[in-house]
Amino acid sequence: MTILSGPECSTMAEVRAGVDQVDRELIALLRRRFDYMDAAARIKPERGHVRDEARKAQVIANARTLAGAAGLPEEAIGRLWDDLVEASIAYELEEYDRRVTKS
Repeated sequence: MTILSGPECSTMAEVRAGVDQVDRELIALLRRRFDYMDAAARIKPERGHVRDEARKAQVIANARTLAGAAGLPEEAIGRLWDDLVEASIAYELEEYDRRVTKS
């Protein structure tokens, strides 16, 4: 099935196919993002450096700004990014601990 853009869709099957394709792309992008968490866990010298509240706030503010510019709801995107950053921190902590345990 050809994936149509949202405005081109005229059936729910087309909409669902498009959403499923976007979800596959988002998962691939999240894998790339979490690869950077792997790198951060490897590079940071101390476990206490994993959580950086100033950086977290900056990342969320950037996402909100980009969302607003794209015509998306800034508040909802801010909440989504807060969850994403917290999941990233938890993942990075696990990777940091795994690296330290192997040493």
